[in-house]
Amino acid sequence: MKGFSQLTLINEETKAVRLFMWLFYLIFTLYDLFYYYLLPLNTGGTPGLPQGGLGFGYYLAIIGLLPAAVYFFKTGSPFKIKYLYFFGFILIDFTNSMMIYFGESKEFQTGNAVELFFILFAPLFVNKRYFGIIAGGMVSKYLVVGLLLGSQTVMVPIVLLIIFSSVSYVLLNRFYSYIQSLTNVFQELRETEKLAAVGKMASVVGHEVRNPLSALKGFTQLQMERHPEDRDRYQIMIEEIDRINLIADDLMFLSKPRHPVFEKVDLNSLISYVISIMKEQASNQNIKFETEVLANIPKVECDEKLMKQVFINLVKNAIESMPDGGAISISARMLHGQQVLIRVKDEGCGIIAENIERIGDPFYTTKSDGTGLGLMVTNQIIEEHDGSIDFDSEIGKGTAVNVIIPLSQKS
Repeated sequence: MKGFSQLTLINEETKAVRLFMWLFYLIFTLYDLFYYYLLPLNTGGTPGLPQGGLGFGYYLAIIGLLPAAVYFFKTGSPFKIKYLYFFGFILIDFTNSMMIYFGESKEFQTGNAVELFFILFAPLFVNKRYFGIIAGGMVSKYLVVGLLLGSQTVMVPIVLLIIFSSVSYVLLNRFYSYIQSLTNVFQELRETEKLAAVGKMASVVGHEVRNPLSALKGFTQLQMERHPEDRDRYQIMIEEIDRINLIADDLMFLSKPRHPVFEKVDLNSLISYVISIMKEQASNQNIKFETEVLANIPKVECDEKLMKQVFINLVKNAIESMPDGGAISISARMLHGQQVLIRVKDEGCGIIAENIERIGDPFYTTKSDGTGLGLMVTNQIIEEHDGSIDFDSEIGKGTAVNVIIPLSQKS
């Protein structure tokens, strides 16, 4: 996928550079032909190139950029060509101007419409660094020429370049905004495809896996009763069956269309229920629970079953992050009188910064035996409640999960 994207970028850059080169030579040639030959004929002047400069060598040097451009095309480096032509033109034109005017008394008169072409075409490359080099380089060239020749006439092209650069910068920003919008749409489509794949998988799991699991667990429990001497081994088998069943539950949860049933729920009772469910697993790992300020929170309008699933997932993750024991604190407080913030904090291993941004993506997990579905389900439920969730983590010190939900749902 990465190679395909790189190839696409190279192809698009190649198209843009080819158009750029055609227009560059066309504008460059037509402007000088008009300025040095056709205009003097109509105004009574003498046609021809300025004396003392590179003469036709000026144009041969510009044409000499072509072999280098062809080389970059063949080596798959079209991104360098736009810089080649800009710096090549600046150097050749500056040398020609110095040969004509430096040490002479005649007024500085030079420039080519291709300079404005550089400025106006730059947004099509959608590269802010290149645009900055073009705009800054053009203005700097005239500033240096003005200082070396002591000419104030350079102020006219400088002002024109600044005006056109401003217009071009607005276009560049619009291109960036448009591309960002397309990227976001593409990402949303990819997420939709992932969710569709999850839904199909969930249907298979629901029909082909869950029923055999129930029978398997029943037979395992029966064997454990018959052979108490192997109770520890059978208990491990039952726990693993339960873990498979939890994965199946997450998949089924994603595949079913949900219609949350909102009702006033006592947050203290909800959290107490979650703790009672997870207490045995926590005690096996020497983990204790601490709750704060839950009794003072008013009832929250939510789907009780779904919110239990949210906090079961969060507490389960907290427990799994502390294999050596520790404490899980659950606290709550009001926000602006309209929302409630529930915070689940552990003393586990923590999450590195780059992984936090991907939490909740389908199938993304940092656990060796994880599925990436638990937090995905959690995110969806929070969104259905018009809430938000964020993670504050520090490696080696733990993770705090902040869930914000409104006290009442909009009708």
